[in-house]
Amino acid sequence: MPHQATPSVAGKTPQVSVYVVSRDYGRFLAEAIESVLRQHHDDWELLLIDDGSTDNTADVLKLYSGDRRVRAFSTGGIGLPAVCNLALHEARGKYLIRLDGDDVLDENALLVLAGYLERESDVALVFPDYYLMDEGGEILAHERRQNLAEANHKMQPPPNGACTLIRKSVLESVGGYREDLGAQDGFDLWAKVRNTHRAANVNLPLFYYRRHGQNLTNSTYRILAARRQIKKDAIWPELERFRPLMAVIPCRHNYDFRSDLWSVELNGKSLLRRKLELCLSSTFFDRVIVASDTEAVLPTIESFADPRLAFFKREPSETLRSRSIVGTLSRAAQTFDPELNGVTVLCYLPSPFVTLGSLEEAICTLVFNGADSSVGVEEIKEPVFCRTPFGLKAVNSINSFRSDFDFVYREANIALATRNQNLRLGSLVGPCPINFVVAHEESFFIDSEKKLKIAHILDAQ
Repeated sequence: MPHQATPSVAGKTPQVSVYVVSRDYGRFLAEAIESVLRQHHDDWELLLIDDGSTDNTADVLKLYSGDRRVRAFSTGGIGLPAVCNLALHEARGKYLIRLDGDDVLDENALLVLAGYLERESDVALVFPDYYLMDEGGEILAHERRQNLAEANHKMQPPPNGACTLIRKSVLESVGGYREDLGAQDGFDLWAKVRNTHRAANVNLPLFYYRRHGQNLTNSTYRILAARRQIKKDAIWPELERFRPLMAVIPCRHNYDFRSDLWSVELNGKSLLRRKLELCLSSTFFDRVIVASDTEAVLPTIESFADPRLAFFKREPSETLRSRSIVGTLSRAAQTFDPELNGVTVLCYLPSPFVTLGSLEEAICTLVFNGADSSVGVEEIKEPVFCRTPFGLKAVNSINSFRSDFDFVYREANIALATRNQNLRLGSLVGPCPINFVVAHEESFFIDSEKKLKIAHILDAQ
């Protein structure tokens, strides 16, 4: 549906264009709009965008129709990325900032952020700290980010898509926002500018970020899928520098709850065959290597007519449960990548429900962040405590109001990507590891007869 805008009165070009987006946020919307009108910085315009709301959003917007600084649009449910591109097209300001219809700006937000970009001409975008609040407006936490000037900002989490002030010219130069994912406009922007532009943050809480059941932020699977695709697209031109890309599947005859665990079938197909089919379906891998101390795996390997597939002989002593896998991976890397320029992905055989997307994300995350390794992790959703002199203290927050800094993770044992040069030094992860989050369903690990029975049931479903 074509967007419709209310008439506006032409005036001088504003310095900052603020756009407020609402899709059924009518009960919060007036508070968001009023927070813009109360800004101590006066040089702004306000774009109000109703993206297909079915509540009282339209009635709220009418209250502000007489303000010469305000323009209103109705877009009929085109989705947040498309709305962001509309705002980019309609904005007349030098700088652009989004405020979601359920959030609130501090009255000094534009004064501080616009002042920063005015002083620092080489900075493309700047974002502040924020307060986390609940649906009723009660402040739950002050979220403070490490100053980017004090750390490698490529390794930092991306800024929130909302309340980040960006130069309009920079946003136009990178083609605006991609509309095919439906989420993660902030991460999309970060992916586009991280290697070519300087970013900054100010350690002042300048907006109030509301968490409630209606937030797009709560759509976990949608967000993970969008981030995965953004990373993959962003690193594709850089991938050649990291080749050869090798998948290594370790197998052993002894020391698992069953001998030759690799041959155990899950609904008619061995664990090794399942893993080979998964790895060989990827266009990323130059080599898929089965590292085993028994040649009994050879018939399974030879049943695949793929030249990328190879067998690598493990020493029985390397298969002990107490021995690190680094020795096997190091010898394999020196055999198939003598110059150690590439990346090895360790593929865990007892994780039968890992998706191709997660295997490839291990590589994408490493390359995207310029890290030495990347490890798949799963969120721990149960309470975790540490001991203190005064009793137990909760490590993670398990209520519904959590920021990125409240989560606690455990290694998911699904995939680990590492630069081959780490292995030469005897290290699996190197000095600069990073993680990527996988869904709970992918993290199932078969390490007992009971788990094997459960795997049969899950696979049948």
